[in-house]
Amino acid sequence: MDERLSLLTVHAHPDDEASKGAGSVHKYHEDGVHTVLVCCTGGEAGDILNPAMDKPEVREHLHEVRMEELARATELIGYDEVVMLGYRDSGMPDTPENKDPRAFANADLDEAVGRLVEVIRRERPQVVVTYGDDQQGYPHPDHLRVHDITLPAFDAAGDPDAYPDAGPPWQPLKLYYVAWSKARVLAMHEQFQKLGLESPFDERWLERPSQDDRITTKIDVGEHDDARRAGLLAHATQIDPESPFWFGLPAEAAREAYPYEDYVLARSLVDSDVPEDDLFAGVHTSERASRRQ
Repeated sequence: MDERLSLLTVHAHPDDEASKGAGSVHKYHEDGVHTVLVCCTGGEAGDILNPAMDKPEVREHLHEVRMEELARATELIGYDEVVMLGYRDSGMPDTPENKDPRAFANADLDEAVGRLVEVIRRERPQVVVTYGDDQQGYPHPDHLRVHDITLPAFDAAGDPDAYPDAGPPWQPLKLYYVAWSKARVLAMHEQFQKLGLESPFDERWLERPSQDDRITTKIDVGEHDDARRAGLLAHATQIDPESPFWFGLPAEAAREAYPYEDYVLARSLVDSDVPEDDLFAGVHTSERASRRQ
């Protein structure tokens, strides 16, 4: 076994790494874990969601701008490496972008899995984080594709007969789905009400189906929320600093309301009791000792 602890996250677009699990990545980076982001697309089909950035020169060079934003955000969050998987943003169904043969959603599945296997074998993570099998809340084609390639790649990376040209086999030990819990939504909504502020979590949010019964792992990231917020703000085309959804609560009030990030343990090749408070729970103690050196 490699003595270096490594965490690898697989995301669809630039900014997803800031909105999903950024506090956890910062926490583990600060603890000496090697942190790797695999970003599957360049976000070419994204809208400009911050009115202050909706300028002709930005629209004309949106891909380049989003790459610059990604570089700033990942530095602030604490990613040691960023790997672009090399596909084009698929956009939403029934759009021209979605029909582009270069789009991630249209990529050959076996080829896409092979690209991710190569990254896993090179970076040698014990823990991989991806998107869940139930994405009915936001079924973006690229998010669905992230799930579709990560599960087979998790197994194929350790199979010496699979993708023999992708490097020496390496078997990750744990696979997680990042989750946005109903408990988080309710806690934030109640905090808005407590402070007399208008909550962005309307009935549509409050009535969404809950998957909280599937959550196995809660990471306390209260001390790392500043890095998450900074990472979000670095994506200036995608995140409006005036957004009540992201920044409607004062930072301390948001941390008080729900200082956790939630995960579903989807696969594990080690013994660990759930509920967990550590993505590396059950990973060999000699590796954990090396992290603290």
